[in-house]
Amino acid sequence: MCSTTLFGRSLRAMILDLDGVITRTASVHARAWKSMFDEYLSQRAARVGEQFVAFSVEGDYLKYVDGKPRYEGTQSFLQSRGIELPWGDPSDQPGRETVCGLGNRKNALFHQLLEKDGAEVFGDAVAALRRWREQGVKLALVSSSQNCQRIVEVAGIGELFDTSIDGVEAEREQLPGKPQPDVFLRAAEKLGVRPEEAAVFEDAVAGVQAGRRGGFALVVGVARSGEPGRLQQGGADRVVGSFDELAEAPKRLSRPPSALENLESLQPRWAGKRLALFLDYDGTLTPIVARPEDAVMEDGMRRTVRRLAELTRVAVISGRDRADVESLVDLPQLIYAGSHGFDIRGPDLRREHEEGRAALPELDDAETTLKQELADIRGAQVERKRFAVAIHYRNVGEREVEPVRQAVERCAARHPKLRLRGGKKIFELQPDIDWHKGKAVSWLLEVGGGDAADVVPIYVGDDVTDEDAFVVLEDRGIGIVVGDDTLPSHAHYWLADTDEVQRFLAALIPTLERRSV
Repeated sequence: MCSTTLFGRSLRAMILDLDGVITRTASVHARAWKSMFDEYLSQRAARVGEQFVAFSVEGDYLKYVDGKPRYEGTQSFLQSRGIELPWGDPSDQPGRETVCGLGNRKNALFHQLLEKDGAEVFGDAVAALRRWREQGVKLALVSSSQNCQRIVEVAGIGELFDTSIDGVEAEREQLPGKPQPDVFLRAAEKLGVRPEEAAVFEDAVAGVQAGRRGGFALVVGVARSGEPGRLQQGGADRVVGSFDELAEAPKRLSRPPSALENLESLQPRWAGKRLALFLDYDGTLTPIVARPEDAVMEDGMRRTVRRLAELTRVAVISGRDRADVESLVDLPQLIYAGSHGFDIRGPDLRREHEEGRAALPELDDAETTLKQELADIRGAQVERKRFAVAIHYRNVGEREVEPVRQAVERCAARHPKLRLRGGKKIFELQPDIDWHKGKAVSWLLEVGGGDAADVVPIYVGDDVTDEDAFVVLEDRGIGIVVGDDTLPSHAHYWLADTDEVQRFLAALIPTLERRSV
């Protein structure tokens, strides 16, 4: 069997999702979901005397439905609204008040829209598929949709694939849906390849998670809508906006050079300008440890940061509670942004995110639920922060990680005002608000007078949550990622560990001292 190289990986097979990757039918699905749910929710609201709240394509579709089998997506959304219906039977009439009945109603609406509007194919995807076929690479199509074969027929792309797994076959073989990896693993089996010889292409977070759990050589997120962050946070090795980017890895996701080895070339970047330093805590100012409470900053690092704070503006931006990280660093002259920027305090400023405060009751309930559900899993630690609930699984046995994940995902589905994010051996529920470390950096630059052309912001961090800040500074500052330099990052430079972080920060002091004279 022939192979090809993609992002440095030798691959014998490509396994691709359909909607949003090869065809533009995701919007048709979303319209069908909205039509069905709005019809049902309005009738139910009138019947039980509740306020009608419409189904949101921008929020509900991506969070509860996208990438999942039809009935599972139906149930997931209903549970997010606190609605429990009997499962029913796949033979239920469309619109019957069961999970299957509502799912069948959505399917009927989808068929009407598909016959009316057709199935649009992405030309860049078809070109890539034809190129891989010429190279002898095996190709499989995977879709949760039971309408997959009809879409392929309408689009005229069936001859491009060696095999396929759709919703009908998955149901017949009783394969769990995404984010479980079974459908991808079955596709690899049908192609005659091992997962470590194949790449997965997905546009949905659930699909990315399935590819990651399946142990595939490469998981590529396809972010045609221009929102790469959610796929990267879901575990994608690479995120592209189109298949045209596959010929060459985007510069922003390529391996970054060493910040220490390039100190001399960096000097002109801040010559004659002011510096604004933004530093993550865990994994950056102190090594990652098994117990979060044991992450204590060494004296040498504290002296370096203290001296920098005497010479320029320094902020610590952490996923920890603001009071927690402030106590650990113990330098009153710094600015502290806790809970990924929801809670900020410094010598001359104070901010708590107002919308974040509105989500506190949801966080309270999630904390109680997770402490109960995870009480019997050894090593699982539920940590309540003011604006988040963190679930640490670093000390959980390998077989118990999946039950922890499932409990957290169930909890997230029951709390629509919260979003689920991941990090290094951690799940975290946060207020579902457009606010993150990158937004906090932008706000701090603005209020601190640092959003001017004569200021060079530098952000140093090690986790996926720091990518939001790297994106914000991509065109106007310097992002430095700490740790594994083989993982995709929007950072400009790389440092190996906290020792190298200290050496880099210490190297800034002479420049700042000369400027203050």
